[in-house]
Amino acid sequence: MIDTHSHIYDEAYDEDFNDVLQRAKDAGVGKMVMPGIDSKCHDRMMECARKLEGYAYPAIGLHPTSVDQSWRDELQFVWDNYRPGDFVAIGEIGLDEYWSKDFLEEQKRVFEDQLTFAWERDLPVIIHARNATEDIFDCLDRVGKTLRGVFHAFSGSYETYCRIKKSYGGFKIGVGGVVTYKNSHLAAFMDKVPLEDILLETDAPWLTPVPFRGKRNESAYIRYTAQKLAELKGLSIEETDAVTTDNAIKIFGL
Repeated sequence: MIDTHSHIYDEAYDEDFNDVLQRAKDAGVGKMVMPGIDSKCHDRMMECARKLEGYAYPAIGLHPTSVDQSWRDELQFVWDNYRPGDFVAIGEIGLDEYWSKDFLEEQKRVFEDQLTFAWERDLPVIIHARNATEDIFDCLDRVGKTLRGVFHAFSGSYETYCRIKKSYGGFKIGVGGVVTYKNSHLAAFMDKVPLEDILLETDAPWLTPVPFRGKRNESAYIRYTAQKLAELKGLSIEETDAVTTDNAIKIFGL
């Protein structure tokens, strides 16, 4: 399996990093993608990428919740630290209207600039969209480029998924621990989403699946998401693993 969204470089793993890594490998995680957040996290992520070369692949981008009065400097940091071949995606980028709307217009500017940057370099994007579906679509429409990537931690409706496929066909949806939650609205329509349109992810150390909900997440727990997805779609865990892994390899060029 490929965990397409793991913050394994996060401080949450400082005390037991090697154990967390070994558990991921033991659970069948063959590779992982590490999304960038901002300049403060960059060195930790790149050090992790060097340590886990060929296993953990970094992306670079400015996360919407890191957009504040210093956004110009942070965006310049992305431009200055991008190196062709070093990153598999531009991300994690997007809009977050849940935590704060204080810098919403700046979030949109940063998002659109990074979308264009990704298109110019033929890279996929990892999109963070929280309470911001319509604004995300507006930004994509304004940029007007043929893009590809993933809607990370997809939390929309089946209708939103259909809109993504109709208007922005190069995108997959990232499915993580939320699909295991009791009364998850995602679980209600996963049977209608082709497996070819799904990427497995954890968002570790957050969004922990059942039966570990409420505890720190880690990449090893992707197995529970895969099992739930297989169950919802009436497929074997082996087929679910194989198809979603192939999806990740193609999207991120792994």
